[in-house]
Amino acid sequence: MQRRALLALPLATPALASAQSLGERPVRLIVPYSAGGVADTVARILQQRVSENLGLPFIVENRTGASGAIGAGFVAQAQPDGHTLLLEGATSITGPLANRSLPFDYAAMPRVAQVTAAPYVLGIRAGFPGEDLPGFLAEARRRPGEVTFGTPGIAHVGHLMGELLQSLADVRLEHVPFRGGADAAREVAGGRIDACIISESSFSPVLRGERGRVIGVTGAARRPNLPGVPAIGEVVPGYELSTWMMIFAPPGTPMALRQRLSQAFAAAVGDPQLRDRIEASGNDPVSAGPEAAEALWQAERMKLSALMRRAGLVQG
Repeated sequence: MQRRALLALPLATPALASAQSLGERPVRLIVPYSAGGVADTVARILQQRVSENLGLPFIVENRTGASGAIGAGFVAQAQPDGHTLLLEGATSITGPLANRSLPFDYAAMPRVAQVTAAPYVLGIRAGFPGEDLPGFLAEARRRPGEVTFGTPGIAHVGHLMGELLQSLADVRLEHVPFRGGADAAREVAGGRIDACIISESSFSPVLRGERGRVIGVTGAARRPNLPGVPAIGEVVPGYELSTWMMIFAPPGTPMALRQRLSQAFAAAVGDPQLRDRIEASGNDPVSAGPEAAEALWQAERMKLSALMRRAGLVQG
């Protein structure tokens, strides 16, 4: 995915048309992870502009737990009237593979829009014996199973990124799941875990407080704002895994409503000031409608399913 990628999509400005299609009630965007994490950050960047584009109150609500499944399950059971939406990433694919007993089906939740794409970062606590990625891996080999890394939850894409690192680098780490990336970052800052694989925006408070450092990015190339930090694949050949965020709707939401909502998000992501803020959070802004988002989701489903099976994370 190219930086600042903006796929062709009509940018709607007539708020009245959207409001008439949706009714007069507020629209809620459920973020299934903790406040301060990447999903929460992006949601709040978009919040005001989406509200203006819809001509309706637009509320961001955190419903955490079960690696995002608590919030997603709430949206899956909501009325398909466009007033309850979900912001989620690749965990919509990895979660059901790791937990076959989920009482809802992510695949049945139609994709409304893709709003970002981004790699994650591998961050370590201050004072960790290895000062860079080769040093981190050397320490992990010296103490197999003792070096800890946090992620936003079991089967979250951050967890899969960690499993891929262990497999390709031939190391054994101890996974510590949290309710969101911000929680994992706080534990690294406090020195209670050694490392984490989370979004750049979630780890940024650790950097500002000089309580840790970034030693690798999970994408195919270095980030322009982190030029001194290698892509993990530079040290571990074959390593590359990024993620994205999409807007999901309850099953049965009509395409006409999905298109209206998609236009509101596209207009927000297309705003130059908001794009700059999204990029500053470590994400690449993307404006993709329902069809393009669906195509990406299906392609990612095939790729991530194969990685999950290879890592032994598929249940049943």
